[in-house]
Amino acid sequence: MFALFEEAGKFLTGRVLSEAESSLQVELDSGKRVKVKAANTLLKFEKPAPAALLSAAQALADGMEAELAWEFAPEDEFGFADLAGVYFSDPPSVDQQVAALFKLSEVPHYFRRAGKGRFKKASAEIVQQALAAIEKKKLVQAQIEAWAGELAAGRCPQPVRDQLYKILFRPDKNAAEYKAVAEATKLTHLAPLALLEKAGAIASAYQFHWQRFLFDFFPKGTGFPALQAPPVEGELPLATVLAFSIDDSHTTEIDDALSVQGLGSGTVTLGIHIAAPGLAIAPGGPLDQVARARLSTVYMPGHKITMLPDAVVQAYTLDEGRDCPAVSLYVSIDEATLAFTATETKLERVPIAHNLRHDKLDELITPAWLAGVPDTSAPAELVALQPQLAFLWRLAQHLKAQREVVRGKPESFNRPDYSFKLADKAGDEPVGDETVLITTRKRGAPLDLMVAEAMIVANSTWGQWLADCGVPGIYRSQHSLAPGMKVRMGTKALPHAGIGVKCYAWSTSPLRRYTDLVNQWQIIACARHGKTAALAAPFKPKDADLFSIISAFDGAYSAYNQFQGGMERYWTLKHLQQAGTTELTATVMKDGLVRADSLPLVLQVMGADGLPRGAHVRVRLGAMDLISLDVGGTVIERLDLDVDELIDDEAEGEESLAAPLAIAVDMDAGDSTAAAPETSSDTDNPTP
Repeated sequence: MFALFEEAGKFLTGRVLSEAESSLQVELDSGKRVKVKAANTLLKFEKPAPAALLSAAQALADGMEAELAWEFAPEDEFGFADLAGVYFSDPPSVDQQVAALFKLSEVPHYFRRAGKGRFKKASAEIVQQALAAIEKKKLVQAQIEAWAGELAAGRCPQPVRDQLYKILFRPDKNAAEYKAVAEATKLTHLAPLALLEKAGAIASAYQFHWQRFLFDFFPKGTGFPALQAPPVEGELPLATVLAFSIDDSHTTEIDDALSVQGLGSGTVTLGIHIAAPGLAIAPGGPLDQVARARLSTVYMPGHKITMLPDAVVQAYTLDEGRDCPAVSLYVSIDEATLAFTATETKLERVPIAHNLRHDKLDELITPAWLAGVPDTSAPAELVALQPQLAFLWRLAQHLKAQREVVRGKPESFNRPDYSFKLADKAGDEPVGDETVLITTRKRGAPLDLMVAEAMIVANSTWGQWLADCGVPGIYRSQHSLAPGMKVRMGTKALPHAGIGVKCYAWSTSPLRRYTDLVNQWQIIACARHGKTAALAAPFKPKDADLFSIISAFDGAYSAYNQFQGGMERYWTLKHLQQAGTTELTATVMKDGLVRADSLPLVLQVMGADGLPRGAHVRVRLGAMDLISLDVGGTVIERLDLDVDELIDDEAEGEESLAAPLAIAVDMDAGDSTAAAPETSSDTDNPTP
């Protein structure tokens, strides 16, 4: 005797070896013996043989019309043999009964299961809905196959083009567009990016990177709602200083300016004046919501996305010729020893006399000129500032030396900073084919160091003042300079070993960093209320909102910096293409990586693995991929004999290989049936 039974959703047959009250011992055609519950046994039969039965039953089931079976099926619950008797003949044969069982199981939209081997017909309404869904699925499948065919033939359907970034980076894997790409990758054996580029979906490498960034962080576009810059409430006193700022020519968000008073008197007063949008923008207001959503200005060669609307920036930026609202830190300094004797914070209007541009003045403002060596090419207004700049240069070197004692080792400036200029950019945004000029400027140049040290003074002084007043702020700290000790953000005034200060709270760029705007609100509360500031400050101790801001800013700022680095790498590769550069000289870093001598480029090269760190080599460049931002090379010549250690440990990670693109298209699931950055004067690196 044979038995047909159901196990794990499958119908199996075998020879019955023994039978008990609640179970059977069955031998399958494979020879395997299994114990089958009596409740799972659907049919016992003498003939035909199991294999022949299954084959004949499936052939009969394939010929059955589901709609006709549904029409003739009993209205009440029934067994598969009952349907076989109605559909075929009464009594039905064994193979007809099994055929009915197979068919009933294959069309759940007509019949639902009511138990082992038992079914109940679905209502007419449910059947119609199910048939409509099946037809729709067939149409979708046909569309997927058509789109996949177009992609394989090198043409990109418009719906796929419209969903490009969603498909690649944040897909709905049930969407037809995604399934078409996955199916086409299987058909062509091409990677998704290569497939889409070949099909014309990615026409511009630059636009690919730009639109991908907008998709991730600005899906609604980069425009601002119609918002007005609110005026500063109340009358602010006018400062008796003539301040000057030091920035790049492209800088529009001028956050900081300096002033020097009392030269020759024995006590010099250094004024550090910070633009004060916090005096006008209210926490929780419309402009605050815009700034908090963006968290920072985004920089890239030839373009930027500002944190605040341009009209708002222009209302508070420290433009020359204006008396600008500012939060000012005045530091009294012994002129002979350069020791700090007192500090004071004021809310005031500051006359801005000059907006100095370092890219135009670096060649004039040299250590020799600051030491008194005249330069006839220097403009009169710059000559008039020479005593103040000379004092700031002397002070900056002194402060840097003091911090290096705390750090335990000097800061190294053995590599240049790079600036990118798109020479023939026509519109507001680059298109990606502009001629790019990459220039260098020495790190630690006098103007850079003056501003950087002044901002460190402000950020560390105000950070400590917030702590003394019991007012929380947003701090950056680093436990030590040991490997792996990263800079972290928090609300406690902890030491920053990398800079060599007791605490460090970003406060000097409130027009372009949200953390600085938050800290400015807290500083303003301290300036107005002193020791009772904790009661009046917008953010209270252990404020959950403050921790939320830190978390959001940390993620966004890191992503923005990564995007800036990627776009700088794009323009560096574009520069190599435009110049027809096939070889360059480089310095070996580690693990086969080398750093180009004259460009901000790190690349993996063959032949560098066996060379010592710091070795100088000539590299022949390989093919460049502007989508993946990848370029390789081969060492063709060793240029030095004795290796001089040239690699700066602290700066080694500043430039890196392009991060691999994390494409979200699963190629195994394709079966469709299933601007040059503006000068930042207060980073964790003391130089901009």
